Amino acid sequence: MLVERPSGGPPSAALLRDVFLLDKSWTFLNHGAFGSCPRPVFEAYQRLQVELEQQPIEFLDRTLADRVQAVRDRVAQYVSCDPAGLVFVQNTTTGINTLARSLDLSPGDEVLVTDHEYVPCRVAMEVICAAAGASVVEVSLPYPLTDAADVVAAFEAAASTRTRALLVSHLASETAAILPVLEICHWARQRNVLSIVDGAHVPGQLPLDIAAIDPDAYVGNCHKWLGAPKGSAFMWVASGWRDSVQPLVISWGYVRGGAFVDRHGWRGTQDPAATLAVPAAITFQARHNWPAVRARGHEYAGRFGAIITERYGLQPAYVPGSDMHAQMISVPIPWDDDPRELQRRIRETYRIEVPVNGWNNRTLLRPSFAGYNDWSHAERLLHALRQLL
Repeated sequence: MLVERPSGGPPSAALLRDVFLLDKSWTFLNHGAFGSCPRPVFEAYQRLQVELEQQPIEFLDRTLADRVQAVRDRVAQYVSCDPAGLVFVQNTTTGINTLARSLDLSPGDEVLVTDHEYVPCRVAMEVICAAAGASVVEVSLPYPLTDAADVVAAFEAAASTRTRALLVSHLASETAAILPVLEICHWARQRNVLSIVDGAHVPGQLPLDIAAIDPDAYVGNCHKWLGAPKGSAFMWVASGWRDSVQPLVISWGYVRGGAFVDRHGWRGTQDPAATLAVPAAITFQARHNWPAVRARGHEYAGRFGAIITERYGLQPAYVPGSDMHAQMISVPIPWDDDPRELQRRIRETYRIEVPVNGWNNRTLLRPSFAGYNDWSHAERLLHALRQLL
């Protein structure tokens, strides 16, 4: 199923709303949390699940390995990386946990984590460091963000002779800031520091070239902005670290000294349909001029952020409309109560789904502008905020 659209142009938001499976009685501005599948992708996913149930032995024992390899090759081409280092995981958090547990840490060692990092991944790193007698060192990034050199300087200021690794978001969950991961990973390689990039929000929202970034590891979700089914994500590890990265679950395929993709390829019985449906998501976006869809979402996000900034006079983490955010934007708003209470009021009174979070003594509103969102959705949220604040 393809969406009708002007020749060469992107499909309208109205057309895409008919293709995505979201409840149309809601104004959904939270694609960044979990995303949603377009109908053709979801149907491909369901066909795979039916096939699995009809002949599970044939599916899992005889054909799965070759099918996963084909998906690996497709995803590796999409994100520009060596497929020999790419494996599939349920989500980015699983991948970050896998990498954190594979760090060779000693008492006194340090791992750098920015103040923009996703809380569960930061907590995982703190727990694993504590068990080894190591510690997490927070890198406080400049506010607002304006220059990549200033971000790298913040890493340099936080580093020491005991710095062994760093964890950095490519596109931060709370602030929606695009961080200069290429420059950060280059700095880390010069200092012999392992670089782990959390790219949970990147596939489908930003063009991704892992080879150019050159991290030691990169983890990304396919079930957010790429529109693949829930439970589809990838973890890529550079050749120099692959022998040290161990799977969280030891099962068939694990042989010491064996291939990286084999060690991480089978974690016991599970439904692989979400992973196998990822090429359908890539194809859907390729056929519908997704760069133009992304550009439309970025324009809406920038316009919304500029209005909120002017209305309330609070400094966001970057200039709205700049290249430091994509299709979602976080803007501070004047709310001193529990952020969850404001989110509840927006949801229950106006049927708008949008996250409101506390971060660094600020209350941040983070709307996402996906392909199915048009400007009327932003206007509904602006009206709700005018009534509630």
